[in-house]
Amino acid sequence: MEISADLSLQTGDAAQREQAKARLYVLLQASGWGAFLALTELATIAFPDHDTKWGLTTSEAVTFMTMATGLLVTHSLRLLVAKLRWKELGWRALLPRIVTLAFAASAVWFGSLSVWLHGVVGLPWNTKYPLYLTFIGEELNGTIVLGGWLCLYFFYHVFDRLNRSEIERLSLMTSVKEAELRALKSQVNPHFIFNSLNSLRALIDEDPVRARKAVTQLANLLRYSLQSGQMETVPFEDELDIVNDYLALEQVRHEERLRLRLDIAPEALQLRIPPMLLQTLVENAVKYGISPKPEGGEITIVARSSGGALRIQVSNPGQIEGSARESSTGVGLRNAADRLRLIFGERATLRLRSDLQPAQVVAEAVIPLPAHG
Repeated sequence: MEISADLSLQTGDAAQREQAKARLYVLLQASGWGAFLALTELATIAFPDHDTKWGLTTSEAVTFMTMATGLLVTHSLRLLVAKLRWKELGWRALLPRIVTLAFAASAVWFGSLSVWLHGVVGLPWNTKYPLYLTFIGEELNGTIVLGGWLCLYFFYHVFDRLNRSEIERLSLMTSVKEAELRALKSQVNPHFIFNSLNSLRALIDEDPVRARKAVTQLANLLRYSLQSGQMETVPFEDELDIVNDYLALEQVRHEERLRLRLDIAPEALQLRIPPMLLQTLVENAVKYGISPKPEGGEITIVARSSGGALRIQVSNPGQIEGSARESSTGVGLRNAADRLRLIFGERATLRLRSDLQPAQVVAEAVIPLPAHG
């Protein structure tokens, strides 16, 4: 079983968007170069050329080959830009790249066109200007045409990126509001509060000092669940503190049946995660890994910063197959996965897996770290 931000519906929508972009690209390429061909043909009609080659006038042959090689060069530029990942750059970084790439592509365009027309087809070199001046003129023309093509291409993708960012920002705002409600309705659910209050009632007579501490822990947890709904991310250390309060309250009820082991790298403490993420994973571990077992078990929380990402693992005894998780809707984990994707992008994931030796269920969240420099 795997729960990740890349849900099937979202994958289908992304695929449809990519198909729509591909269709628009083909339409614009055909329209642009078709207009170039039509305008050049009109000029040919206005100024007829009687020299023929392969059933075409010299002007028609030059026009057709110019269009064909230009179409091939621009399509190659699209593939190169995608490979170099330039579509995610800002204009300041893009402009020198556009000029350099347009200049180089223009040389390829003019060079390949000259080789084909004069070397293969055998058209005569009819020009009154020196070769170097002809090359400079064609190079400047080609650089302007291809530079304009690249600017239009990047303008579309920058606009699309801004549009997607705005949609994701609005989705994130909605998700944060929903997260605030979920914090009241499910993350800190009424059953947990009811059980905690019952445990506190028993502690008041048995251990008043511990009862006062438990009241403080419960107040901390409720306050955090309310305040965190207003935040996009929180330091991992803050989330860990509230999880410790949550587990302390659960230990009042489970006593020695609930054991905790922490393996937290120091550098992970100040990294930021969505609020209630760790608490959701730990609550699932208690609900499905500790509560159903008479002997209880140990919950392990591991946090490491490696490979450009923060990796958080919460493990508990049990197996996914045949466990109480099969009767769960998994809404909490899906909501957490959605928030991860909206805040950190497609590289952020949340997965649930079973380890056989020993029999454990491991929930792992991977959160990409921001790039520096």
